[in-house]
Amino acid sequence: MNHSRPYIVYCLIALAIIGLATQLTYNPGGLFRSMLMITVVTGIVYFIYKRLTKDKPVNKEQRAFAKAARQSKKRQKLKSKQRDNVASFSLAKSSQKIKPRKKSDVQLTVIEGKKNKKKNRALF
Repeated sequence: MNHSRPYIVYCLIALAIIGLATQLTYNPGGLFRSMLMITVVTGIVYFIYKRLTKDKPVNKEQRAFAKAARQSKKRQKLKSKQRDNVASFSLAKSSQKIKPRKKSDVQLTVIEGKKNKKKNRALF
């Protein structure tokens, strides 16, 4: 049954294309009208679906989170502007005072372990 599914889908698509071509050649006004009706009905169903699912608690929580995030961003911008005015002068002075660290002269050595030796399983 799994092998026949793609063939059925391909046959349906081919029949749809043949039907659209036939409708286009013999009755283009009817084709346009049916396409318009399908579009209108789909739009109405989509609009009704969106209206019914709009007031879920999850969406309210998401809106509250987005509002809080915007307020937080505004506060961060205000704080950064205040800091920039006062701290820019002090940051310029402090950045000049930073000294580079010296590397230590400690020599590290590797201790060979017994990682590659197999354990004697008979002892367990």
